Amino acid sequence: MKIAVDAMGGDYAPAVVVEGAIRAASELDIPIILVGDRARVEEELARHKAASIPGISIVHASEVVGMDESPAQAIRKKKDSSLRVCFELVRSGEAGAVVSAGNSGAAMAASIFLLKKIKGVDRPAIAVSLPTMKDPAIVLDAGGNVDCKPIHLFQFALMGEVYAKYVLKKDRPRVGLLSNGEEEGKGNDLTREAHALLKNASINYIGYIEGREIYQGGVDVVVTDGFVGNVVLKLSEGLVEAVTTMLKNEIMSGFFSRIGYLLSRGAFRNLKKKIDYAEYGGAPLLGIDGVCIISHGRSNAKAMRNAILRAHEYSKNRVNVHLSEEIEKNQDLMKTGRIEASGS
Repeated sequence: MKIAVDAMGGDYAPAVVVEGAIRAASELDIPIILVGDRARVEEELARHKAASIPGISIVHASEVVGMDESPAQAIRKKKDSSLRVCFELVRSGEAGAVVSAGNSGAAMAASIFLLKKIKGVDRPAIAVSLPTMKDPAIVLDAGGNVDCKPIHLFQFALMGEVYAKYVLKKDRPRVGLLSNGEEEGKGNDLTREAHALLKNASINYIGYIEGREIYQGGVDVVVTDGFVGNVVLKLSEGLVEAVTTMLKNEIMSGFFSRIGYLLSRGAFRNLKKKIDYAEYGGAPLLGIDGVCIISHGRSNAKAMRNAILRAHEYSKNRVNVHLSEEIEKNQDLMKTGRIEASGS
């Protein structure tokens, strides 16, 4: 299975994208199609002396979707953009997945427009990985759906559970609904109605969780709407940067602090690895009839390499097949949720 990689997507494209693709092809033996300006991609391959590395091919695309462009317009008008060509390759069967660090809204629009949604899924969701005191947890939706209905949160829970089970290898993933308290009466209309549906779902739903519980590692899947999920994601990114900077300043503030750092460098290395977004590569877009991994715009080569690995694992483990099965098992509850949504 070949992975179509948007060589022109991201703040540091095509340099870090090509380097990440080289690492994925050489270290992981994953075949890759680099999509973008052929001359610039070949220049980067040559710079790494990898012009003839096995498993890497190039498909030329003359246009680029900017980070600030309207997603829908960009996909409709820029038909030869590197992002759209990636999805065309998946639709035609020439590739099995898309990886892009470019415009995430455009990636989502292209996914829905060109690959369509899995039957039974109303809205695809972006599932991001966050570090915890135990294993990483996934949060969805992380920004794709700002305004949600209870049925959407219900579907997010089903999709997150499947992804955690078959990609993160959790035997029985614990699914929690993010709220402002654990008690039954907490939350708003959205969370209370979603909670009522989830209590009868075929997954290991443990109920409401508070924000502080995310990092304690008590759940594997955190369900919320895209507005709150994106705030959680950005807050987490800012917190990691702030703590890292404060820690560095404290270490450099005195002689004994530096000595202490030298004695505990191994612990600091382990911590850095645990909170480094590059370790997770990117966020899968769950619910589309295909595979798309959306990477951070600031992704480095390591992040791109791991995003390609994540796309490979997603496809290899037939996540979409299992997702369709989970949706089918919960059809009766889905019908109830849609009826209630239409009635409101």
